[in-house]
Amino acid sequence: MTTTDGRVLALDFGTSSARALVLTAGDAAPVPGALARHKISPTYGTGGSATLDLHQYVEGMLSCLDELQQNGHLDDIGAIVVSSQWHSIVALDNKGDALTPVVTWADTRSVDLDLGSSFDEHAFHARTGSWLHRLYWTRRIPWLLSEGSPAGFAGLPDLVIERLTGERVTSVSIASGTGTLDLATGEYDDEALEIAGVKADRLPSIVPTGWTARLSPEYERRWPGLVGVPVHPPTGDGAASNVGTGGYDETTAAVTVGTSAAVRVVHPIDGAPELPWELWRYRVDDKRAVTGMAFSAAGNLHAWLTGVLRLTSDEPTGVEIGATRVIAIPFQAGTRPPATVPSGSGVYFGLSFDDTAADLLAASMQGASLEVDRGLRMLDSLFGRELSVVLGGGGIDASAWWRRCLTATFARPATVCAEAEVGARGAAAVALGLSPQPGGEHLDPVPADVDRVAALRPRYEALRELAVQASALRP
Repeated sequence: MTTTDGRVLALDFGTSSARALVLTAGDAAPVPGALARHKISPTYGTGGSATLDLHQYVEGMLSCLDELQQNGHLDDIGAIVVSSQWHSIVALDNKGDALTPVVTWADTRSVDLDLGSSFDEHAFHARTGSWLHRLYWTRRIPWLLSEGSPAGFAGLPDLVIERLTGERVTSVSIASGTGTLDLATGEYDDEALEIAGVKADRLPSIVPTGWTARLSPEYERRWPGLVGVPVHPPTGDGAASNVGTGGYDETTAAVTVGTSAAVRVVHPIDGAPELPWELWRYRVDDKRAVTGMAFSAAGNLHAWLTGVLRLTSDEPTGVEIGATRVIAIPFQAGTRPPATVPSGSGVYFGLSFDDTAADLLAASMQGASLEVDRGLRMLDSLFGRELSVVLGGGGIDASAWWRRCLTATFARPATVCAEAEVGARGAAAVALGLSPQPGGEHLDPVPADVDRVAALRPRYEALRELAVQASALRP
């Protein structure tokens, strides 16, 4: 990995927006005003579908670059880096054209697999960092094959990179999010491919972290400032967000709150601790892995509730941390693997006529915080220490109440990353070998908040278990 003397153009392929922004070279800080955003609206269906229109997505990304060009921000660019959502898949025909929309992480369609008693899923999980869950290609590819006759498969970042450079490749980071990668070797896992029913030549080639391409002649003419600028392989958004917040070694857990939430630790792949069944593990780059837990309800839950309740404030004004009588189990979008709670399983318990909209919002944010805390405590145990915590992401940046709530729930100090665009910043750091510092506010937990959350926790855990059991009764 090498540094660059010019500025960095970062592309961020999110679920709710596609963004292009310019960063400084030394510390990967956003250049003021040099950001263009295209809003993305996934299409949700009653059968569990959650898809994106590939053509509209790509065109939206190109329009972001056009906007930066028009405003004079594509000069002195020394590198192009990419942060992208994990887990997406598109079925392709024999010409490489898309047969389906982009199937996102939130899509719950797949097939059930019965591999018999000889299959060792614990060994599979230890090797790939994933499970045989609907989130991964091991179940999605058989489903797509049952729906038609695809000739190949690729993820959203693979196809956007192909559109820009003419080369269809994937990175070790993006490939790890498909559930088909052998984490130790950085190559597709033979057993995973056999389960999926494909050979490696039907998937994008995996390139090393140091690989680069350049824009195709069409786009070099369109954006003259980018002629000859190297395009680096994409980094999965979770890994990028960790590094972007400053959580880039095994002493620090990064908690990010965006559309969803996660808690993760970056560490060397060599000598990595044995992976517990409840946690996933993906790759950051050729030498590092990221281990953690993700949660489907976070910023999306906040946006839904403020909309449904028509709140004029994004904060639960007047409600103390841990003080509301209402307990919210945030299973509206189900759970991530290995748990199997389906979407539509959210619960509010303890409602009375004197509860307010702010109480409901506070309970939801508190519930999401307690879910993240479950993952943090598992990571403490895995790495044998109470980890330092750094907070980042759009939800963290937008809500002082949530920052305070998370700190009280964790019962330890936290550092708030000063930069909101942690994914783009992390992608630049991975590609260029940088080690960004959080550089933000230091938060100490308020003792009274910690005490109230500690008193709330046993009731939350008991009701959570009931909610898990009740989810099995859903039709």
